[in-house]
Amino acid sequence: MSLFRAVAWDIDGTLIDSEPLHERALAAASAALGADLRDLEPDAFRGVHALDIWKALKPRFPAGSSFKTWIAAIEGYYVAHAGELEPNPGALEAMRKLAERGIAQACVSNSGRTIVDANIDALGIGKIIAFSLSLDDVSSGKPDPEPYREAGCRLALQAAEVVAVEDSGAGARSARAAGLYVVGYSPSGEPFVGSDRSIMKLMEVVALFEA
Repeated sequence: MSLFRAVAWDIDGTLIDSEPLHERALAAASAALGADLRDLEPDAFRGVHALDIWKALKPRFPAGSSFKTWIAAIEGYYVAHAGELEPNPGALEAMRKLAERGIAQACVSNSGRTIVDANIDALGIGKIIAFSLSLDDVSSGKPDPEPYREAGCRLALQAAEVVAVEDSGAGARSARAAGLYVVGYSPSGEPFVGSDRSIMKLMEVVALFEA
């Protein structure tokens, strides 16, 4: 019988192929404020939360630029284009299979509430998950353990009974530090460093709950 009783899913890059839209939103919002990001690698800020991105990019912006204006522009662009988002292969199938088995599920994201809600709506998983945690719901985002520690508390389970599914190093470090079992989603087949188990397909998560 499985030792696990719940799944805490990362969203961006794990459940949904949102990284290209995040990159476009970041570039468009930054350009509108006078910062050109074309010299950066496409995945330079993968898994990094907004405050840390802002700190890294702030020297590129004109004096007086504000985080509030910048993040609002990013979120506005993202939400306006959320209809273009597609779930990653097997994401919805895996979540539905787990729901059929009565496995509790939650989403733990490093994005703000506006982005999280847009992603949940795009995926149509609002009725499957018990709750979602955004960057706005915690004092420190990933890689700090707080997001996954809070998820364990809300699920009323021991940390070791919860499987965290992540696609980023920052997320994996957060989940590991909180004591969760870390599954690293690596569709390319590359070993996911820092995970307890690497998977290429999200349906492999379901197998963890089989006797």
